Amino acid sequence: MIMASKSSSSGAGSSGGSGRTRVGRYELGRTLGEGSFAKVKFAKNSETGENVAIKIIDKEKVLKHKMIGQVMASKTKIYIVLEFVTGGELFDRIASKGRLKEDEARKYFQHLINAVNYCHSRGVFHRDLKPENLLLDANGILKVSDFGLSALPQQVREDGLLHTTCGTPNYVAPEVINNKGYDGAKADLWSCGVILYVLMAGYLPFEDSNLMVLYKKINKADFSCPPWFSSSAKKLIKRILDPSPITRITIQEVIENEWFKKGYQRPKFVQEDVSLDDVDAIFDETGESPNLVVERRDERSAAPVTMNAFELISKSQGLNLSSLFEKQMGLVKRETRFTSKHSASEIISKIEQAASPLGFDVKKNNYKLKLHGEKSGHKGHLSIATEIFEVAPSLHMVEVRKAGGDTLEFHKFYKNFTVGLNDIIWKTGEEA
Repeated sequence: MIMASKSSSSGAGSSGGSGRTRVGRYELGRTLGEGSFAKVKFAKNSETGENVAIKIIDKEKVLKHKMIGQVMASKTKIYIVLEFVTGGELFDRIASKGRLKEDEARKYFQHLINAVNYCHSRGVFHRDLKPENLLLDANGILKVSDFGLSALPQQVREDGLLHTTCGTPNYVAPEVINNKGYDGAKADLWSCGVILYVLMAGYLPFEDSNLMVLYKKINKADFSCPPWFSSSAKKLIKRILDPSPITRITIQEVIENEWFKKGYQRPKFVQEDVSLDDVDAIFDETGESPNLVVERRDERSAAPVTMNAFELISKSQGLNLSSLFEKQMGLVKRETRFTSKHSASEIISKIEQAASPLGFDVKKNNYKLKLHGEKSGHKGHLSIATEIFEVAPSLHMVEVRKAGGDTLEFHKFYKNFTVGLNDIIWKTGEEA
């Protein structure tokens, strides 16, 4: 579905206000995540009530980087409507369970191989496969996300190899680290093997605080499988985590492996009839396109967003509200929440005081704050978004969410952050 529009806004001249932004038939909600080139927001289709995720990219950057795809647009922005995946990250499931049973791990691994194989058949290589980038829908079907580091066919050099070193160190294939060129498909499969190991073991096969020691372990495939792995699972993992890309098993050989084939269902693909005429019209600068969506902002006075019972429940799993407030550090995901009996202004002041000593720059927008880390980590600078909601006149809920950067680094930040917030945090769901 592709639309496009004139940019307009109501009450654009007012200051200090907050409100809802509408783009075409979608009402934009809270930010789900953001990176260097784009922001992803929750949205609702006002005609059908369907929940979606909308990725927003500056049009200038799309043209500059030739990132034209199935989109809708205004004069200044590109809006890509995506499936809203509600089941969370596979990373969260490992964090809460410790490790998965072999049959469950195999099921997710089958989904992963199907998805990666499909990407490779289109000449797309992900290059940053890890549990954090694997989402689960409401039916437990695995979805691969975050293609920010992916490579396309035109990035392959004359030698038939990719040459950009990228990815998360613990999941990266040895040939990527060696910086001599690599086959994107074989490098992705190595990462899949690490993921399978993590699913079944609950920890990484290659781990060390010293990066050079870690790289040596990866180059030698220096790992061992725990005793609860079946012999057939061990054999497959060792064939995938072969440090030589030449002798490493291929995805097609994985699909034919006896351990992999247990309960396997081959994917069924539906060929959609896609026309790019409206996409071409969006990027036609010669005149006004009839496909441009309209951007409107409904302003209201500045105050914390009031959250009713239905919105509160929608942020939880089912009707169990205790999952809103994670107490143990191991259960903190890329987003968590706490309650406070202090005023919204007191909470904002305390967040600023707690974030600054940790090396974070704070920007305020009414009752939303953006914390930006000064140091660059595994996935760039850690960025934290916080928002204050009014649950009752004397009770606020504060959402703390990773907007950018590495989830594990967010965990470390949050642990130190809550020490500084101790005076304003009331009770978690488990304590109430």
